[in-house]
Amino acid sequence: MPIISMFYGVIIRMYLLDEQHHHLPHIHAKYAEFEASINLSDGDVLAGELPRKQLRLVQAWIELHRDELMADWELARSGELPYKIAPL
Repeated sequence: MPIISMFYGVIIRMYLLDEQHHHLPHIHAKYAEFEASINLSDGDVLAGELPRKQLRLVQAWIELHRDELMADWELARSGELPYKIAPL
C-alpha cells in the first residue's frame, strides 16, 4: 500500500488491485487513529471516518489532483505502483 502523498498529518494511500474493495476509484486517508476510504469522483466517504477538518482538506486535495489520481488508480488496478502526488 504505497503512500502517494502526505500533508497536515494526513497520509494518503492507494492500494494495489483494490478494485474489489469498493468497486469505485478511491483513496485511503489516515489521520491519527482515523481512517477513511474516499471516492475520487465526488469526495464522498465510502467507509470509515476522518475528523471534519481533515476530510475537507482531503476533499480539496482530490479536487486539485483528480486527473493525477485517476491515472494512479489505473496504474494500481493493473498492479503497478502509483506515482507520488504533490501535497496540499
